[in-house]
Amino acid sequence: VQLQASGGGLVQPGDSLRLSCRVSGFTMDGNTVAWFRQAPGKQREGVACSSSTDDTTNYAESVRHRFTISRDNTKTVVYLQMDNLIVEDTAVYYCATDLLRLSCSWSSADFGSWGQGTQVTVSS
Repeated sequence: VQLQASGGGLVQPGDSLRLSCRVSGFTMDGNTVAWFRQAPGKQREGVACSSSTDDTTNYAESVRHRFTISRDNTKTVVYLQMDNLIVEDTAVYYCATDLLRLSCSWSSADFGSWGQGTQVTVSS
């Protein structure tokens, strides 16, 4: 199982970014994929999660109505569309999955496969 995250960058408050997570070595059908982030000096936190088992998506309260998680039709890429970015969104963003995880979770310990992370910096 391999995940490769990309799409980060330096943007201003109010801007948008779309992160991509390309997955290989497994099928996303029936699996859960999540995006986490970790800011300097803070713990890693889950921000968005998509479960194809029950067709649900979940968002952390801090990003609800601003971030959208989605999958492409080939089911090999997971996106995180981030709109109306704020300074507090600055962090390294990671995508994660686990072959045994069928439902969403906000615990990083529940995910065994991780992408390498992509830096998002929001600054004026």
